[in-house]
Amino acid sequence: MTNNSFTVNENDDEDMNAKQGTILIAAQMASLLERLDEATFTRPLPLFHGSTIGQHFRHILEFYTCLFDGTLSARVDYSSRKRNPALSEKPRVALAVLDYIADTVKRQDEHQWLNVESEFSDEIVAHVQRPVYMSSMGRELQYAFDHAVHHLAMIRMGLEVYFPEIQVDEDLGVAPSTLKYKKEGRKIRLEDVMPETTYG
Repeated sequence: MTNNSFTVNENDDEDMNAKQGTILIAAQMASLLERLDEATFTRPLPLFHGSTIGQHFRHILEFYTCLFDGTLSARVDYSSRKRNPALSEKPRVALAVLDYIADTVKRQDEHQWLNVESEFSDEIVAHVQRPVYMSSMGRELQYAFDHAVHHLAMIRMGLEVYFPEIQVDEDLGVAPSTLKYKKEGRKIRLEDVMPETTYG
């Protein structure tokens, strides 16, 4: 990966922040996307109930673009995010958006306050306002990161089941806390772990 957008300036004495985490996960996704052709990207998978790997990528990317779209108004509404079908059909388009995300996050203020519109029901009720909660750019970047890890875990399962010939990074879809736990040399007992923990 030679793209400067995916470069993180890390200080070994400091914990990684949300902006750096965003750049690193964007780089991880870009590295995987470069290995996927359109046929793989758009193939409906029974494991996903007919959804595709591309649709999972689109879902991840649209949460980030929705967040950045809301910075000027300090209001974010993930439920009303713009859907872009090209992100689930063309790996190269998804790569271009990842580049945008990695570049745009560098200019964000993690301490910026945001109002986040929330959705807890699929009921359509006229003239009823949805709840709005105060958050921050840093907190929403953490949410988008965790959301991405969750979907990358599913993407990884899809690749392992249907495309075992495609090389997948060992830590794809694994939460940083799980990776840190393993690095510390602790053994994870199967009876102590939820099934999806293997993937994050």
